[in-house]
Amino acid sequence: MIKYIGSKRALVPLILEAVCSVEGAGTVIDLFSGTSRVGHALKAAGYRVLANDHNAYALMLARCYVQADAEDVMEDAGRLVRELNALKGSPGYFTETFCERARYLQPKNGERIDAIREAIAGKALDPELEAVMLVSLMEAADRVDSTTGLQMAYLKDWAPRSFNDLELRVPDVLPRARRGKGRAVRLDALEAAEVLEGDVAYIDPPYNQHSYLGNYHVWESLVLWDKPPVYGVACKREDVRKRRSVFNSRPAFAGAMRRLLDSVRAPVLVVSSSNEGYLSRERMESMLGSLRNGGARVTTIERDFKRYVGAQIGIHNPRGEKVGKVSHLRNKEYVYLVSRGELSPEPELRAGSDGRLLGTGHEAG
Repeated sequence: MIKYIGSKRALVPLILEAVCSVEGAGTVIDLFSGTSRVGHALKAAGYRVLANDHNAYALMLARCYVQADAEDVMEDAGRLVRELNALKGSPGYFTETFCERARYLQPKNGERIDAIREAIAGKALDPELEAVMLVSLMEAADRVDSTTGLQMAYLKDWAPRSFNDLELRVPDVLPRARRGKGRAVRLDALEAAEVLEGDVAYIDPPYNQHSYLGNYHVWESLVLWDKPPVYGVACKREDVRKRRSVFNSRPAFAGAMRRLLDSVRAPVLVVSSSNEGYLSRERMESMLGSLRNGGARVTTIERDFKRYVGAQIGIHNPRGEKVGKVSHLRNKEYVYLVSRGELSPEPELRAGSDGRLLGTGHEAG
């Protein structure tokens, strides 16, 4: 999976355990799917996953890791990876924009990306197979980039990995889940909450003012291949200025979250949050507990984690120069398990001191 500030890699076992505690659950909605790391794990556990995100690169990741099934795409994907890996580089929009005007990747790899992306565009592939190939290319580029994990800036000096040659690999596409074929959609989260229906909904909204589109605009342009005008040293897409989520706004976040919770069509919710987010643990527990006219049951699990890789490295300006100190290197992540309908977690569910789900209680951790 690509480097991602919102990745739930460390929380996946806990999220999976929370979902598995819901007896009879078959379909799980993921309203902010991001890299689809959570959706991929849920599919591997047998759940039918409905994944949503409003960014195009996230849709491709979900179409690859949630919707596409290995039995349908892997043979063709292997053949195409071999074919595309044999292509020679040909400089174009990507090289000029992201390797020369900006320095996200070395030009030799940018030229390969240009050639491979044009080849994929010219094949008119089935949407699921196309998604698998675009994810293969995105992940290959991520392995040879020169950033701290965000695309708001790039390093002043080339990262050692950037000297490696770009190489496609077949993504880890799973067989169809035993509870049914998954689906990937690209909607605003508030709209998706009204149209997707499941037994459990996983909700992981943005925690702060930084948009994922701004943080990963290179992947958006690579996937859409619309070759848009860009601005600034970081060469961001011009629509980064306009395509903002209401969940990135401190004044609007609480109201948007409340509307989402009231709209989502699932009796059990699993909600991720952080002490770096707009709502404190106490406010989030109060909001969740007020659902179902105050009758919702809420269990809270708190975990302590290292912050994302960029925080470990430090603060850099768009030229890759270190310009400040990071205030803290660890943060607290919260997982809230909310029952508000007929399906509910096992009655003896609670959280132990290590964050594992163990027994009962309104809140724990």
